[in-house]
Amino acid sequence: MARQKIKIKKIDNATARQVTFSKRRRGIFKKAEELSVLCDAEVGLIIFSATGKLYEYGSSNMKDIITRYNQHFQHMSKSNKPLQEFQGENLSAELQKEVADKTQQLRGMKGEDFEGINLKGLQELEKTLETGLKRVMEMKEKRIVNEISTLQIKGIKLEEQNKHLKQKMAMLCNRKNLILGDSDITMQEIVSSESMNNSGLSLEDDSSDTSLKLGLPYP
Repeated sequence: MARQKIKIKKIDNATARQVTFSKRRRGIFKKAEELSVLCDAEVGLIIFSATGKLYEYGSSNMKDIITRYNQHFQHMSKSNKPLQEFQGENLSAELQKEVADKTQQLRGMKGEDFEGINLKGLQELEKTLETGLKRVMEMKEKRIVNEISTLQIKGIKLEEQNKHLKQKMAMLCNRKNLILGDSDITMQEIVSSESMNNSGLSLEDDSSDTSLKLGLPYP
């Protein structure tokens, strides 16, 4: 019966995970020892468990193995440093050349300097300027259309506000006319009433005088 392949993933069960860790740790230590003996290799193996416990195996003294590793790492760093510096110098030179080319191109676009540009460069510059000018015109037209739309919307809003103000003024004028009309009627009524009262008093006085003159009894 073929051995079932185990899917490599974290074991959720803590007990099963600890058992598997112990078995695999012993197995890998055994393989490291076999590698050291069979191939005459200096092997150092360090393992930290999930609980933080340290396990280590060394074919010789572990401190000597770590010291040897540090010395080898420092030597490799020093060996790679000139290469890194050389790459940095090359990169700096490339950047300087790119900056110079872009500066020359920018000056050409501004019309300041065409001396260092050949015919092909001038043709490319002309094409670039035409493309840029086309984009500028398109953007300009788009902005103009947007401004016109904005002004139209503002004009509609102002017309609505003006219409509302006119309606409000008309309402105020009508209300004022009604108030003034009521006051005129009231004054006329008051004047008419006073006139009638005055005329009534005069009639009473005349009738009394006439009665007295005729010798009639005065009511």
